[in-house]
Amino acid sequence: MSTQQHPAHIKESHNHDDDCAPGDLDHHLAIAKSICDAAGERFTPLRSHIFELIVNTQEPVKAYDLLDRLHPDYGSPRPPTIYRALEFLSKLGLIHRVEALNAYVVCDHVHENARAEFYICDSCNKVIERHISDHSVTPPAGFTVKRSIVEHYGICPDCAAA
Repeated sequence: MSTQQHPAHIKESHNHDDDCAPGDLDHHLAIAKSICDAAGERFTPLRSHIFELIVNTQEPVKAYDLLDRLHPDYGSPRPPTIYRALEFLSKLGLIHRVEALNAYVVCDHVHENARAEFYICDSCNKVIERHISDHSVTPPAGFTVKRSIVEHYGICPDCAAA
């Protein structure tokens, strides 16, 4: 779970009742551009391309896999360039890092209070993202949570039916 904060107007226009379908590139790009604009950040062509690769992959993707998939128009970026772009996208809540897989997934929706949890299939590595309600994370008095990760492991419905 990440602690990215989205601007209030983004929360209103992109909520849990209007989740992006995986692979809905135009919708994801519109949201990403709005979030970057609201945060006063630049959604550079390289950041946009990396974000597009993650959206289009529709499964957890590792940084080095992204490096291999980069379009030649972006030159030959080194790993630090990819990691900086991933950090940028993650900081704005556009993607999440799935710690156990050391991979990244596109954020399916904006999280109130920036709380997400992941259900990871042990069989196919599919990652399902869900919103965590406010009552599930209550830190001790005076403790400020900067980053949390909630990952559950098991078998997804598709693999269970197989």
